[in-house]
Amino acid sequence: MNDPHPWVSPLNHIPASLKPLTMTQKKHYGDVLHPTRWWGRMPFLFWLVALFVGFLERRRARLTPVMRALLMTRVSQVCRCAFCIDANSLRLAQRCGATEKVFDVARWQGSSLFSDDERVALAYADAMTATPPCVNETLKARMKQYFSDDAIAEMTALIAFQNLSARFNAALDIPSQGLCDSITGAPDA
Repeated sequence: MNDPHPWVSPLNHIPASLKPLTMTQKKHYGDVLHPTRWWGRMPFLFWLVALFVGFLERRRARLTPVMRALLMTRVSQVCRCAFCIDANSLRLAQRCGATEKVFDVARWQGSSLFSDDERVALAYADAMTATPPCVNETLKARMKQYFSDDAIAEMTALIAFQNLSARFNAALDIPSQGLCDSITGAPDA
């Protein structure tokens, strides 16, 4: 961990009930992901959260993998979650096959790299993540131009999930994992 004295200590020993998740994390990332050491204090809740994100990331999701990663990266940035920025930036780079979009997410409004539907979705993510949320009638109408009601509902769930995750991690100062170190010049949190 980056901070030798976090204000809420991470678990050194993760509950056995989370072993399937930790084994998958070790296989995919080479280590247990940092948030697991905090979420692990509540194994049942952690399983529910994992199932929730698993459903949103399913193959038959209404949103493309790139769109999901794009929205998760943006919410991570707005919430200033070091771990989430790291993990979701890596996911976006992998799904895009390039890093250009990763670098431009923070300044999406001035970038030419995003399609019209991505711009509307990013505006929706920003509006939903604001405190209080500020999803106005104009934005709702723009969303309906590009997305079905089912896709909007799923996008709303994804953005709400990422807010939960990012706010949990940011409040507890869960550090970046260094996942983006494998991407040349990748953004650091």
